[in-house]
Amino acid sequence: MSDYRNISIKNRRATFDYEILDTYVAGIVLTGTEIKSIRLGKASLVDCYCYFYRGELYVRGMNISEYHWGTYNNHQPKRDRKLLLNKKELRKLERITQDNGITIVGLTLFVNEKGLAKLRIGVARGRKNYDKREYIKEKDTKREMDRLIKR
Repeated sequence: MSDYRNISIKNRRATFDYEILDTYVAGIVLTGTEIKSIRLGKASLVDCYCYFYRGELYVRGMNISEYHWGTYNNHQPKRDRKLLLNKKELRKLERITQDNGITIVGLTLFVNEKGLAKLRIGVARGRKNYDKREYIKEKDTKREMDRLIKR
């Protein structure tokens, strides 16, 4: 059995498209073949976002590839999955998302020390195109400064 503890799947696009205001760590309700695929690193968080349905938080757009050795019990790769947070956090997130322009996006999918899959979600506000250009400039100047310091 491989060491699955270093599994960390990131949504790099989220930090570019959104300004992250706050982060939470949520558990995910998965089936057996889904956790096996995650432990193999076969998941993607591109275009992944969260929504509320009947007071519970779900993630949509998270792609977990079918397990290679799965049979008729295999899962649907792009199904909506329920996120596990306590009621206080859920109420707070639901209140925050009532504001205009605020959404919840998936940032990283990882396996904790107990072997459970967790999703780090972020409360985010969308960036405009000029904000994205500024973000790229800041990132480039920081990279240049780091490069000069290391020499």
